Amino acid sequence: MVVGALVRCGRQAARFQASPLFRYGSLRCSSSAAEFYPSERIRNIGISAHIDSGKTTLTERVLFYTGKIDTMHEVRGKDNVGATMDSMELERQRGITIQSAATYSTWKDTNINIIDTPGHVDFTVEVERALRVLDGAILVLCAVGGVQSQTLTVNRQMKRYGVPCIAFINKLDRWNASHTRALKMMRSKLGHNAAFVQLPIGLERDFSAIIDIVEQETLYFDGDHGMVIRKEPIPEDMLEEVQMRRQDLLESLANVDEEIGELFLEEKEPTKEQLKAAIRRNCVTRKFTPVFVGSALKNKGVQPLLDGVLDYLPNPAEVENTALIVASEGEKIVLENKREDITAPFLGLAFKLENGKYGQLTYMRIYQGMLEKGSYLLNTRTNKKVRVPRIVRMHSQNMEDISSVRAGDIAAFFGVDCNSGDTFMPVKVEAPHSHLTMESMHVPEPVISLSVKPNKPTDNDKFTKAVTRFTKEDPTFKVHLDEESKETIFSGMGELHLEIYVERLKREYDCPATVGRPRVAYRETLNTKVEFDCQHKKQTGGHGQYGRVIGYFEPLPREKVNMLEFVDKTIGACIPKSYMPAIEKGFRECATQGVMSDYNIGGVKMVLTDGVQHEVDSSDAAFFIAAYNATKQAFSKGCTTIMEPIMDVEIAFPQEFNKNVLGLISKRRGAMTGSEHQDDYHVVSAEIPLHDMFGFSTDLRACTQGKGEFSMEFQNYEQAPPASVAEIFKATEDERNPKKKKK
Repeated sequence: MVVGALVRCGRQAARFQASPLFRYGSLRCSSSAAEFYPSERIRNIGISAHIDSGKTTLTERVLFYTGKIDTMHEVRGKDNVGATMDSMELERQRGITIQSAATYSTWKDTNINIIDTPGHVDFTVEVERALRVLDGAILVLCAVGGVQSQTLTVNRQMKRYGVPCIAFINKLDRWNASHTRALKMMRSKLGHNAAFVQLPIGLERDFSAIIDIVEQETLYFDGDHGMVIRKEPIPEDMLEEVQMRRQDLLESLANVDEEIGELFLEEKEPTKEQLKAAIRRNCVTRKFTPVFVGSALKNKGVQPLLDGVLDYLPNPAEVENTALIVASEGEKIVLENKREDITAPFLGLAFKLENGKYGQLTYMRIYQGMLEKGSYLLNTRTNKKVRVPRIVRMHSQNMEDISSVRAGDIAAFFGVDCNSGDTFMPVKVEAPHSHLTMESMHVPEPVISLSVKPNKPTDNDKFTKAVTRFTKEDPTFKVHLDEESKETIFSGMGELHLEIYVERLKREYDCPATVGRPRVAYRETLNTKVEFDCQHKKQTGGHGQYGRVIGYFEPLPREKVNMLEFVDKTIGACIPKSYMPAIEKGFRECATQGVMSDYNIGGVKMVLTDGVQHEVDSSDAAFFIAAYNATKQAFSKGCTTIMEPIMDVEIAFPQEFNKNVLGLISKRRGAMTGSEHQDDYHVVSAEIPLHDMFGFSTDLRACTQGKGEFSMEFQNYEQAPPASVAEIFKATEDERNPKKKKK
């Protein structure tokens, strides 16, 4: 029997093409009254995976089959158009997703809000804030690579926020594809109770169709772009494998579901309805992960995956969301998240910001109640009242004006100035809803830094404007001014992360910049006691200048390497006490730049034991210069050394890379201080000089196939090796005496 079923996307595409559009800056906008969907017909999902697993290609197919777009484009398309969700020029050129992008579409009378997220670890915060506000997700795995580094990270993020998912094993048309290998990795590395609900017929170039294990039928994707789904009986040569995989599916469900468990023990076959209901129950509670298969690029398996989103992922009303009562020190309250209930006070969470030429666009997830445009809201963090002049639904760069939003919606607001993670409520609300706040998302700490400077001094205003925008949009992008080097330091999640922002400076703000490694905060100090006797004498017409200081310098304990101390041990009136502030100031002024290097002097105590003054020629200025010169003389006597900052580094990586990581630590002059095992991961603690941490992120990913992660914080200062000290002194001498270096 052959059943030809043309997917509904043709009619929906026609409706989309006919909708009236107008321009708003660089955004295409439409204005229409949003159709009301009950909670049961809403899905908020994310599409997440490791880089190059096919997320954006899959999203492009989803938009095409649901009628949201009428033409499909590839991530690296020959027509120079690029995928719909990669709206940034850099994304189209590099063929990667840099920013998460939101859209919405309709499938079988159900509204699906979709967020396409980046797969590169440097942009992991985009995944983090998307999963914070979503009810479900599609975990995409490459049939060749299986579970990869960012798959592990995404899985941890889903677990952190309790987001249920269905899995889609993509790229079955590629050489060396194996859906069974990917499933084994899901079970062993991710710890998922997962089983196939579909099987492919053929692999690589022979991949031709998909068998639905639940419905017991074969799906062929015919016509232009696989839009015609032809249903056939299961081929005889596949019946044995299908039966085996169906048994595996039932066993996986029987372990977590009471109804299926009883049927399994009684050796009774569940009906299709019972099987689907069990898959849904346990998928929603994260006890089971149904696994779909296909190839988005070859237009196979996308429509059944959309059916799986509707069948197995939760609607907003099925997810319990809570907020914190600020006045009750963290007491939680369960939110009324049914769309039909508009009596509950409005509650929304701002999870993503975009600053453009028309002002800030604030993405918000609505958790409770209803809001109409023109209403006033209270930012519960700042207690400031804001008006919402405009509400839009986003489709990548395009947007549609809507008049109101309800619980379960994801929308964007113009004119709402806030920070990512802010909670909004009505201005006046009665208890217990009077002052609530949503738990904010997890923001990882930056792991790499670069110094950045505009090429032209006239571009400083552009530079400042760009940095202000970037730091507000991305909580993992940090900028600060190093007080010692006077360099502007960019800190982020990886080299690509910072490279993108430097490129955006040039493209979006016409502000090309020079990038360099930031200076390490070394300290120049003494390694032994040094005596001084310095006289400053200058005679001119009239009053001259005279001051003499006598005493010694000695090193402070290592924990005081950032400190300077001055002690007056003079006896009698050899130097009037009124000159002591000037002497101390001269010492501290000289310490702001080293004598043998350009790094600050630290960890030194100046002890003044004697001195001489002149009744006429002595002054504050004379003793200031005498102390300044005494410091220079003492540090020029060959007892100077360099203290370098040591970082406490914690590295987590799969155990099979233990030898590689230990070698990397040794290569960077590191010393292990501890180790422990966490599940399949090995966690090593080490002390490594900050100078040797530059480029560590890239090298760690290279030697662990991208699966290693690390964090670091300042530990203490230690004396640098003699070779490093000599190198620093030589570099300083060459910089101060360029002619000598040239000779």
